[in-house]
Amino acid sequence: MPTKVLFRDQLLSILDGERAQGKRIVFTNGCFDLMHVGHTRYLQAAKALGDVLVVGVNSDASIRTLDKAPDRPIVPEAQRAEVLAALGCVDFVVIFDESDPLQLITAVEPDVLVKGGDWTMDRIVGREIVEASGGVVKTIPLVPGLSTTGLLQRIRSTAK
Repeated sequence: MPTKVLFRDQLLSILDGERAQGKRIVFTNGCFDLMHVGHTRYLQAAKALGDVLVVGVNSDASIRTLDKAPDRPIVPEAQRAEVLAALGCVDFVVIFDESDPLQLITAVEPDVLVKGGDWTMDRIVGREIVEASGGVVKTIPLVPGLSTTGLLQRIRSTAK
């Protein structure tokens, strides 16, 4: 595994050191199945909100509990994590098995929690925890016309 892809306990230990240096921790999460430019722009914007960007990636099992197509994920979790870790704007990647990132957010205690603009503030998991500890929650506008679901629909329609 690339060194930027960590187990939860490894990540938490490293983040303690980052905080001790006064660094601002930004957290986001998602499936990141079939990466596209919308993902990279989103992650670059998230990184700009702090010093250390942590990306929580839904495990394959976690994705299967979500409202996604039955053949998702397309790309296995280890490969999705590795692709994310290869991006310069991403500092750390952690895979989580839960259906939502609440436990991970509670453990990470980010200064900034970020989600895409398709999420309303009242639906953002972990918002209350982050705000209660003095952190902020931000949304980043999506790139119009770009989504993994849309990309898969285009691929499937041309394959017929």
